[in-house]
Amino acid sequence: MAGLNGDPFLGIDDNIEKLQYNNNSKEVIDKEGLVVGIGEDSSNNKNNNQGGEKDMAGNSIHRSGSRPQLDLSKAEIQGNSEERDPTILLPNQTDDISHLALDIGGSLIKLVYFSRHEDQSVDDKRKKTVKERLGISNGNRRNFPILGGRLHFVKFETSKLNECLDFISSKQLHRGRIDSHHWNSEAPANENAVIKATGGGAYKFADLFKERLGVSIDKEDEMDCLVAGANFLLKAIRHEAFTHMEGHKEFVQIDHNDLFPYLLVNIGSGVSIIKVDGDGKFQRVSGTNVGGGTYWGLGRLLTKCNSFDELLELSQRGDNRTIDMLVGDIYGGMDYSKIGLSASTIASSFGKAISDKKELQDYRPEDISLSLLRMISYNIGQISYLNALRFGLKRIFFGGFFIRGHAYTMDTISFAVHFWSKGEAQAMFLRHEGFLGAVGAFMSYQKHGLDDLMVHHLVERFPMGAPYTGGKIHGPPLGDLNEKISWMEKFVLKGTEITAPVPMAPPGTTGLGGFEVPSSRGATLRSDASALNVGVLHLVPTLEVFPLLADPKMYEPNTIDLSDHKELEYWFTVLSEHLPDLVDKAVASEGGTDDAKRRGDAFARAFSAHLARLMEEPAAYGKLGLANLLELREECLREFQFLDAYRSIKQRENEASLAVLPDLLLELDHMDEETRLLTLIEGVLAANIFDWGSRACVDLYHKGTIIEIYRMSRNKMQRPWQVDDFDLFKERMLGSEGKKPRPHKRALLFVDNSGADIVLGMLPLARELLRRGTEVVLVANSLPALNDVTAMELPDIVAEAAKHCDILRRAAEAGGLLVDAMNNNTLDGSRGNSSSVPLMVVENGCGSPCIDLRQVSSELAAAAKHADLVRV
Repeated sequence: MAGLNGDPFLGIDDNIEKLQYNNNSKEVIDKEGLVVGIGEDSSNNKNNNQGGEKDMAGNSIHRSGSRPQLDLSKAEIQGNSEERDPTILLPNQTDDISHLALDIGGSLIKLVYFSRHEDQSVDDKRKKTVKERLGISNGNRRNFPILGGRLHFVKFETSKLNECLDFISSKQLHRGRIDSHHWNSEAPANENAVIKATGGGAYKFADLFKERLGVSIDKEDEMDCLVAGANFLLKAIRHEAFTHMEGHKEFVQIDHNDLFPYLLVNIGSGVSIIKVDGDGKFQRVSGTNVGGGTYWGLGRLLTKCNSFDELLELSQRGDNRTIDMLVGDIYGGMDYSKIGLSASTIASSFGKAISDKKELQDYRPEDISLSLLRMISYNIGQISYLNALRFGLKRIFFGGFFIRGHAYTMDTISFAVHFWSKGEAQAMFLRHEGFLGAVGAFMSYQKHGLDDLMVHHLVERFPMGAPYTGGKIHGPPLGDLNEKISWMEKFVLKGTEITAPVPMAPPGTTGLGGFEVPSSRGATLRSDASALNVGVLHLVPTLEVFPLLADPKMYEPNTIDLSDHKELEYWFTVLSEHLPDLVDKAVASEGGTDDAKRRGDAFARAFSAHLARLMEEPAAYGKLGLANLLELREECLREFQFLDAYRSIKQRENEASLAVLPDLLLELDHMDEETRLLTLIEGVLAANIFDWGSRACVDLYHKGTIIEIYRMSRNKMQRPWQVDDFDLFKERMLGSEGKKPRPHKRALLFVDNSGADIVLGMLPLARELLRRGTEVVLVANSLPALNDVTAMELPDIVAEAAKHCDILRRAAEAGGLLVDAMNNNTLDGSRGNSSSVPLMVVENGCGSPCIDLRQVSSELAAAAKHADLVRV
C-alpha cells in the first residue's frame, strides 16, 4: 500500500473521528492537518488508494406472498462436525430452497444463479482472540445471514429452451443446493422442488420444467421483478448506470437517497414504461408494441437473418441513407433551419423505398438492418421522453436485451431523448440491462438477505468465462482447471484479431461453460459487438466501509483513472513488459514443474486477453482505475492456482531482515527518545523502498546487504519532507514545556511489503508505540499480492521477531499472536503479562496491491472505531 508520494502517518486526536482526503497533494491528513511525513516516491509503481464513496444501505424490497419457507427446526450437522464446511441437514424442510431464478421472455431466457464461496475461512484461535479484544460479537446483526458467494448471469434464446434445460441439469441448479458440484446427478429430484421464474414463459413452459427437471415453477409478477431488480442493481453496484452519447460512455454514480422517482423503460419483445416511486411502489404508465420483437421479426423477414445478434452485426456495416428519406432529400440537400431540422435528419424511415424502383433483393441487408434499428430506437426514445415529461422526470433508465450493450442503439436512444428534451432529460443505461427481471425473481426467495445488502458487500470480478474480446458468455468460469488451460492453449492472439474457439465438452456436460466463436473479428471488433460486459458478482457479507473516512461519498480509491487513454496505454505497456517476469516468478513459486509452466502460459494468455479487451474498450468492465487493473491481474493469477507468485522471494527477504533485526533494535535502544523517534519515522520511509516488485530495488540490492541499504536510505530521509508535521507528532509522543505526553489509545499500522519494510520499518515503530502503552493493530492483505505481506504470514514473522524482544513477545501473547506460531523458546522463559497492551493482526479484506477503504474487513472496521493513530 505504498503511496505514490510515500507513506503518510495520521495522528487523530481523541476528539477527531474522521479522516479527510486532500485531492491536491494526494495525502491523507487529520482535521488538525497532522501528517508525520511523506517521503519522495522511491521505487515502486503501486498506487495509494485513499478516498471513497458513500456506502449504500439496502432497503426492503417488495416480496411476493408465495415463497418456499426455510425450516431450520432440528437442524444438525451431518457427518464429521470437524470438517471445514460440514453439511447441515434440515430434516423438517419440505420444499427445496433453490438458488436459481429465471426470466423467460418471448425472445430470450435470462438466468441468475448463486454459488457459494468455497474458500470461506474458519476462525482460528488467533482470530477469536482478536475478535474478543475488538468486541466483535459472533452474532449476526441480521435475522438471517447473507450467504457469501457469487451471482452468475447467463442467457439463452427462448427458441433453444432445451439447451437451457440441459445447462440447468448439468450444473444441478434445480436441486436447491448452493454448492451443486457436490450433488449426485443420479439422485432423485425432490418432487416439492420449486424455482422462481417470471416472464410469459414461466406460464408457457411450466409443464416442460416439471417434466424435464422435476421442479415446479413459482411464478413471480413480471413488473414486480423488473422494478425490484432495477432498484437492487442501482443501489448495490456503484457503476451500474451510464450515459452513452456519440460513442462516449460515462458512468453515473447514483445516490440511493435520491434515486426515486425515475422512469424505467424495459425494452424486450415489446416495451413497458414504468414510473418507479420507491421499493415496491410503481405503476406501468405506458408502453408500445414496437420493440425488440419488432426489430427481430421484421429483420428476419427482410434480411433472412437467423438471430438477433446477426441482425445487429449487419447494422454495423449499414448505411441507412440508401433507404431512409432525409430532410435534405426533400429540400434539395438543405437544412430546414426554421424548425431546427438538419439535412441529415430522417424525415421518413424507409421513405426512399416508395420512389425507388427496386425489389427487396436490390437493397443491402446491412442497410435494411440499420434503418430498422434507427426507426425503432428513435421512436422508443421519443415515447420515453414524452412519458418523462408527463410526470416531470429528468432521469430515464433503459433496460432489456434489445439494447445488448450496442453502441449505435444507445446513441440513437440518447439522441432522441436529448433532442426532444432540449438536453434537460438524460437517457441512462444499465450494465445488467437484460437481467432485471431475473434478478428481481431471484430476490423473491426469502432468506437470501439481499434486501439488507449494502454496496460494499458486492465485488465484481472478471475471471475466465466473463466476456472479453468477442467472447459471449454462457455461464460461469470454466469449472475444471484443465478445461480452462486447454481452452487457453487454443486461444489465438494475432494483432487485433482474437478468436475464441469453443471448448471441448467433457462427458456428461452440455459444453456451454465457455465461449462461442465470436461473430466479430479483426477490425470489425468494436464495443458494440453484442458482448455482455458483466462479470460475476461476489457477495462478501464481512466487508464494511472504513469508519474513519471523513466523507465516503467523495472518496475515490483510484488516483489513476484508466479512462484517460494515455494512462491506459502507459500501464498497458508496463504490465505487458512485466508479464514474462511475473510468469517466471509464478512458475518458480510452484516448483517450476511442467504443470506450473502450462498454467503460467495459460495465465499469460488470459491476462493479455483482458488487457487487449480494455485497450479496445476501456469501459468494457465498468469504471476501472489502476487499483482495479492490478486486482484483475491478481485474480487472474489465482484463477490458474498461483496463490502466491512471490512466495520464495518473500521468504528469503523475511529471513534476511529478521537476521539483522536484533542489531537494529540494539542501535535504537542506545538513542535518546527524540533521536529514536525521528529515526523510527525515517526508518519506516526508508524501509519502504524494499519493494521487490520493482527493478530499481533489485539493482539497489546488489550494492549491499539489507541493513546497509536500510541505513543508507534512512540517512537520505532528510527533513523537511514533502509533508512534514513531525514536530507536532513528537510533541504528542514526548510532551513539551512541562506538558506530559499523551499516549495514543490504539494505532492502526497498515503494512505493505514483506522483508525490510515490515521487519525493519514497521515492527520497530510498533514496538515503540507498545512501549508507551498504545495498542497496536497491524493491518495486512487478506490474500497475497505481489510481495505484500499477508495477515496469514504476519504472526510467524512477529513470533520470530519476538524471540529477540520482550516487548514484542508480551504484546504478541496478549494479542493472541503466539498461540500456535511460536514455541516456548523466549529470552527468559517467562510467560507474558496478561495486562500488557496487545499487538494484534487483522486482515484488510483485500487481495490487491492497493486498498479500497470502501470495502474493508469487519475486523478492520471494528479496530478502526477506537483508533486515534493511523498509518497508511
